[in-house]
Amino acid sequence: MFRLLTEFAQRLLWSLALVIFLSLSILPAATWAYASSLGVANSHLSSCPASNNCVVSQDADSKHAIDPIAYHVDRNTARETLLKVLSVVPRTEVIEQTDDYIHALSKSRIFKFVDDVEFYFPPNESVIHLRSASRVGESDLGVNRRRMEQIRLALLDLNI
Repeated sequence: MFRLLTEFAQRLLWSLALVIFLSLSILPAATWAYASSLGVANSHLSSCPASNNCVVSQDADSKHAIDPIAYHVDRNTARETLLKVLSVVPRTEVIEQTDDYIHALSKSRIFKFVDDVEFYFPPNESVIHLRSASRVGESDLGVNRRRMEQIRLALLDLNI
């Protein structure tokens, strides 16, 4: 009986080791592949995937479309104001910023799912184009759209 339990424990440990190894070797590649679809290319943010967990203000179908955020101040003021707003959005961290682009990560409260939140300031328009997409899953229950609309309202309250 003891020998049977020992063999079972060894097989279980080997199985766990295999799962951990595969997770560590596959997940970084999946993250890299997703990250390559971020950013601005040809003056546009990436389009949304077919899943229901993304919104974008450029070239979107009706399911994924969201309006850009218009501003009436100079571009640098709008950018700095947006950065201040992002600093108080719960569980959100700006990880990249340039003169015309901001990329932030926003994590869900309980399961810590990561959403990529992007903002693009085109040079000849007084709008902020935006994109928010979950990294995993099919549906986000409207979280990405609500987050972007809350950011829009905060910016409107600050009279940009």
